[in-house]
Amino acid sequence: MPHVDVLIIGAGLSGIGAAHHLQTLQPKKSYAILEARPRLGGTWDLFKYPGIRSDSDMYTLGYSFKPWTNAKAIADGPAILDYIQETADEAGIAPHIHYNERVTKAAWSSHDAQWTVEAASTWTCKFLYCCSGYYDYAGGYTPDFPGRDVFKGRVVHPQQWPEDLDYKGKRVVVIGSGATAVTLVPEMAKQAAHVTMLQRSPTYIMTRPSKDKIADWLRAKLPAKAAYSITRWKNVLTSMGFYGYTRTFPDHAKQLLVKSAAKLAGTAADPHFTPGYYPWDQRLCLVPDADLFEALRAGTADIVTDHIETFTEHGLKLKSGAELQADVVVTATGLKLQLFGGATIEVDGRAVPPSEMMIFKGLMCSGVPNFAFAVGYTNASWTLKVDLGSTFVCRLLEYMDKRNFTEVRPRRDPKVAEMPLLDFSSGYVTRSLPELPRQGVKLPWRLYQNYALDRAVLGSGKIADPALEFK
Repeated sequence: MPHVDVLIIGAGLSGIGAAHHLQTLQPKKSYAILEARPRLGGTWDLFKYPGIRSDSDMYTLGYSFKPWTNAKAIADGPAILDYIQETADEAGIAPHIHYNERVTKAAWSSHDAQWTVEAASTWTCKFLYCCSGYYDYAGGYTPDFPGRDVFKGRVVHPQQWPEDLDYKGKRVVVIGSGATAVTLVPEMAKQAAHVTMLQRSPTYIMTRPSKDKIADWLRAKLPAKAAYSITRWKNVLTSMGFYGYTRTFPDHAKQLLVKSAAKLAGTAADPHFTPGYYPWDQRLCLVPDADLFEALRAGTADIVTDHIETFTEHGLKLKSGAELQADVVVTATGLKLQLFGGATIEVDGRAVPPSEMMIFKGLMCSGVPNFAFAVGYTNASWTLKVDLGSTFVCRLLEYMDKRNFTEVRPRRDPKVAEMPLLDFSSGYVTRSLPELPRQGVKLPWRLYQNYALDRAVLGSGKIADPALEFK
């Protein structure tokens, strides 16, 4: 069976970035990437719904080592997929990718100091780095709506968008109020007869230009790498500052966001944009160029805040008694969380469920040797954290090689109290919390969702830690 020093699971944004860091910082290490799907790109190859785009700027969602040169800071899915493919091709990563290799089980042997990984083929490796994302690629989450079987129109979920769906001139209802819904509504409104966004509760919505004028100016004055780096830091500091403001002054931040949305919608006050929670208790939605509000003002789209009582033959009956007529219903109702690509993790013959694990520095798991997984931020761009995690993994491998260690295992301290992994009230999180790993109440087990702190801890902090056991 094939053997490598490092086996990476997933050839999406995280996996390609991890491979680049590995071959740059640890060029003597052999590696391979196992990708469950027939193509690279992960999320950006999977999702095909109209208007698919990033929900954060590409100067921070892009890689630290490869400048984003596209004119749009908020990019569409095909542009991001091209960026990932270009990165893999330029760095010679593409030949290391093995497609249609869905990992079902990874078993660690302390005797052999290696992993045996089962996919379409079986691999062994010294270190396993899981970059498979955080949700189930097989399908999204859809509630069990009463009466769905009697509806004569078409019901689709954005994660499984059908190529043959024709909604031109038709009445569309998009169920949901998250990033997918606010993307779909203005895009579908360009062709549909009318689009209604049906939400159970409002979401905070921010707008920003799809182009970054400061970045454009810097690119005209400076080399691409310098302009990119400055823009990246500008956006990092801006987002950190805004997040800090919303958590320190939640009432003021709520008032600001609600008033801004109502003004863009063309109303003095709008209950459809007034959430019952504080900003960043759930993730904010980003609307580039205010396109959602443009559709609302044009009358091609509207928002209804209500609960579904039942589907009918021709639409939806709501608990308020109102009825929405629809030819197409899009259930933008969220994702199913899934860690490690759904693979079972075993250590010396014993299955270790994620719920038993406590997370070390946001990327390693207590009791699991020679293993790390890539996960991003909930309050900032995904890649910021993934870049740091990959750097840490490379530093950890170097540390072990210099001291002739073959195993590293985080050991959970029973004195450190645990808490939920994510302090987030979004439905896709709360539904999955019992199955997720835990975090601790203090470092190195605590997740602070803070790029500056993680940059110090993961990028340049000491590798040796009392919580790590080396052999």
